[in-house]
Amino acid sequence: MTTAVTSEPAILGAVAPGFSQVAAIDGRHYSLSSFDGREVLALVFLGNGCPTAKSCEDGLIELQAAYESRGVKLIAINPNNPYLSPPDTLREMSRRAHAKGYNFPYLKDPDATLARAYGVTRTPQVCVLDGDRVLRYRGRVFDARDPARVHRRDLQEAVDDLLAYREVRVPETDAFGCSIVW
Repeated sequence: MTTAVTSEPAILGAVAPGFSQVAAIDGRHYSLSSFDGREVLALVFLGNGCPTAKSCEDGLIELQAAYESRGVKLIAINPNNPYLSPPDTLREMSRRAHAKGYNFPYLKDPDATLARAYGVTRTPQVCVLDGDRVLRYRGRVFDARDPARVHRRDLQEAVDDLLAYREVRVPETDAFGCSIVW
């Protein structure tokens, strides 16, 4: 069961909603505080059946590998209702993560409590938090569905800005992909 500390949608520039007891594919339960000590957190809302989410997986894996030593942690969160979307059960999430080689935790938000709290409506969509857990970016991973056509790496640019102690130059972008299966 997911427990969100607040039910108000997250506001850019404000402290992000906390959460606790969120189940993950590794059998653990995570809280926002599980990631204390990280300079930057990227909450990446994914859906196993969404072609757009699938198309950004390799880029997310590469980003985590390249930035982990700099204090960045990606956390994938699946908000889709597993009863209405069979590819989004915890078991199927585990299969997908292992097959792709996810190098970040993959959490299940079965009633979309976290998605609602963070103002997320589709997959993939990302919320980036700074070291004080203030929401600094919300939006897409890339500017294109096809990795070969990517011109802007919006998530990476937001992370780079935060690591350079700058304001995020583009704090919000329009995410595209699949609607969350509520």
